[in-house]
Amino acid sequence: MDLRIDVPIALLLLLPLLAYFVWTFWRERQRLKKNHMVVLTIRILAVCCLVFALAAPYIILPVKEEQVLFLVDRSASMNGTETAMTSFIEESLQSKKDEQLAGIYSFSSTLRTEAILSNTLDEVPKFTAMTATDQTNIEQSLQLATGIVDPKKATRLVLLTDANETNGNVREFMTKLKGSNISVDVVPFNRPVANDVSLKSFVSPQVAYVGEQQQLVTEINATTAIQGEILLYENDALIHREAVELAEGSNVFTYKHAATAEGLVKYEALVQVGQDAIFENNKLTSVTMVQSEPKLLIVNGHETASPIAAVLGPNAISYDVVDARSLPNELSSYLQYNAIIFDNVPGHLVGEAKMSVIEQAVKNFGVGFMMTGGENSFGLGGYFKTPIETLLPVEMEIKGKEQLPSLGLVIVLDRSGSMHGSKLELAKEAAARSVEMLRDEDTLGFIAFDDRPWEIIETGPLANKEEVVDTILSVTPGGGTEIYSSLAVAYENLANLKLQRKHIILLTDGQSQAGNYEGLIEEGKENGVTLSTVAIGQDADGNLLEALSEMGSGRYYDVIDEQMIPSILSRETAMISRTYIEDNPFYPTIYNAPGWNQLFAGGVPQMNAYIGTTAKQGATVIAESEKEDPVLAQWQYGLGKTFAFTSDSTGKWTGDWARWQEWGTFWQTAISQMLPSYNDVAYDIRLDADGSFVITDPTNEAAFLDIVAVNEAGEELEMQLETISASQIRAVVQAEPGLIFFRITDEQQAIYQAGLSVPYSAEYELRPVNDKLVEELTKQTGGAVLEEPQEVFRDFTKKGAERQNIATWLLLAGMLLFFIDITIRRFGWSIFTTKKRKEKVVAETPVKEEDTNVAQLLKGMKKR
Repeated sequence: MDLRIDVPIALLLLLPLLAYFVWTFWRERQRLKKNHMVVLTIRILAVCCLVFALAAPYIILPVKEEQVLFLVDRSASMNGTETAMTSFIEESLQSKKDEQLAGIYSFSSTLRTEAILSNTLDEVPKFTAMTATDQTNIEQSLQLATGIVDPKKATRLVLLTDANETNGNVREFMTKLKGSNISVDVVPFNRPVANDVSLKSFVSPQVAYVGEQQQLVTEINATTAIQGEILLYENDALIHREAVELAEGSNVFTYKHAATAEGLVKYEALVQVGQDAIFENNKLTSVTMVQSEPKLLIVNGHETASPIAAVLGPNAISYDVVDARSLPNELSSYLQYNAIIFDNVPGHLVGEAKMSVIEQAVKNFGVGFMMTGGENSFGLGGYFKTPIETLLPVEMEIKGKEQLPSLGLVIVLDRSGSMHGSKLELAKEAAARSVEMLRDEDTLGFIAFDDRPWEIIETGPLANKEEVVDTILSVTPGGGTEIYSSLAVAYENLANLKLQRKHIILLTDGQSQAGNYEGLIEEGKENGVTLSTVAIGQDADGNLLEALSEMGSGRYYDVIDEQMIPSILSRETAMISRTYIEDNPFYPTIYNAPGWNQLFAGGVPQMNAYIGTTAKQGATVIAESEKEDPVLAQWQYGLGKTFAFTSDSTGKWTGDWARWQEWGTFWQTAISQMLPSYNDVAYDIRLDADGSFVITDPTNEAAFLDIVAVNEAGEELEMQLETISASQIRAVVQAEPGLIFFRITDEQQAIYQAGLSVPYSAEYELRPVNDKLVEELTKQTGGAVLEEPQEVFRDFTKKGAERQNIATWLLLAGMLLFFIDITIRRFGWSIFTTKKRKEKVVAETPVKEEDTNVAQLLKGMKKR
């Protein structure tokens, strides 16, 4: 047991205090009596107690219990070592002493509990599944482990790892363990690898021109000599395949390729061999900006050839024509184009995931966008509350709702167990959107079914939209699938309602028992009820659902991608709740708009029809109908310019416009206005060794740049910017391996695009044990590099101790002594001797005769 003091400088207060008492004693020594000496001594002791209390004294009591915490590295670089590490731990537990606690935790990027600290652990439990294994963060693991253990007890952290950290910096954390009773032992492990081939680098030019010969350089590392094959892709299309002989060590191959794609072009290199230990390190990507003339993407929703392509002709802007189902998922594929036109494209064929990618291309990379009208476009296309509606200058809602037909809608949703997950969540979100499209006086019912129908919302007037939406979103998955009885309830609820339009939407991913569907639907049609069906996934009974929709005079949707569900329900709700198509011929009103005035100088042709929409606040309406609905509107969305042309491109709705001599000029004007303005400044973007990106601005105005990073899925990435100098800025981006796209704009809003490849994690590189880090870690924390399991529970050099603070006791003692001092000075020593003295006086005093006579007289008076 040791006595220690936290604030020893406080003891200096004793010097003047003791000097004062000594001086007082010396000055009064002739007059001081024995009692005064005692009081002075008590006062000195009280002062000493208080001063010692100010010094924060404490005693150190030994703690016998000891702690051993196993930290098992389960990152990707440790694959194949789990059995060996488990055996090492189990064998070491056999030598554990009774007073020693043991626990097991595993880590990669985060720490996970396998067995809590206890003195009963005698075997290793089965490790829990570890999903994210692409990082090794030893620093965080040690930091969390020190928070788990009892700091009073002697602690040994046993790391089973290759010490190749890919995240964090354990060297910074080592200093925090100095002086503590925690030591770190390391048991080095390394994955057994026989043969492995990895792509070390893949480089393509940062900038190239169409037709220019580019050099695509790949560096491949092989552990042994082996035959392999190199595959090169341009925007996911194979452009080169070659069998190669790989020597042990580094192999460099160069392939010359004349660029055919344009814009931001993705190149990908892949190496394949017969036997390979790590597949994750066999692929790398690179991006090249292939400069060329502007290019347009036309998404054609017509069954015939694209009318817009026919109007533009072969000598106009370069363009590609695709259908909605062929749209790509990756952002890089859209960045090849400067503008995109959706020509009568139904939203459910696009899906919200692709819509989100397109929105990012428009917002952050300046790609222009235009939507034209048609029976499958705008509100009728199911674009309500979608990313496409967000970027357009018009809303899908229309004015004049008071003139719309009365409506009754019942949504019948499958909530069986097979709908669990994203299918059910998207279906509920879609139903909620449908509710938002309805008027307050419309009638709504919502039935969720499994093996029987559940009326979540009884069919009736829509009173409180927010409450209804919350109720729909709270639905949880259930058991089996029974369609017929649920449909019967929906038809029964709508049968006797006096409404102009009554409609049922059925969504299911399964199959059901037979029922008299034909009789049910025929009776419903007599009552004016229609039915549309949505088959979700390949397990749905598509034949039955398609037949039901045909009998019910509705529409059938076969959905493979559940992202289509919201657009489908929006489209269905729009088709039955609104009269979107305005088909009375009219002459549009043209407003003053830059770039368009000259086009209409000779007059405005007549137009037959358009789809009703509402212009957003801030949008510029160029052409307007007699009902003040927008026919042609534009606005700026982020860096992109977007247009809404609510008539069609075929001539059926546009009427005289399609026969107008300026019809081709109209489309050329729209396209030219959509094209972005690109920056000629060549910014240099490089991936630094620490995983951050360094952006160099040759104009020395890096601090004024607006920078956005987006991944291939179109998701905007969180970024932290740090100015290095006038010409350089550092961007720290949390990005997964793959492509990342940068958009840089200056104060003039000129756009610069670049793409970089984030290589695979260092976890997938073949590296030996980091012996240098192992030595530093064990040396600075007082640990050891272990070779035998029995060494884990060896005697501890650092002993546990518990700190017991005694300042409070000294403070109480000082206060008690001061109380005694004050009492003696106030009452003197007589307070301690008065009682005894009184008893003595009473015992020794004689009773006088007069006193006896008086007492007898008083006694006699009382008797009378």
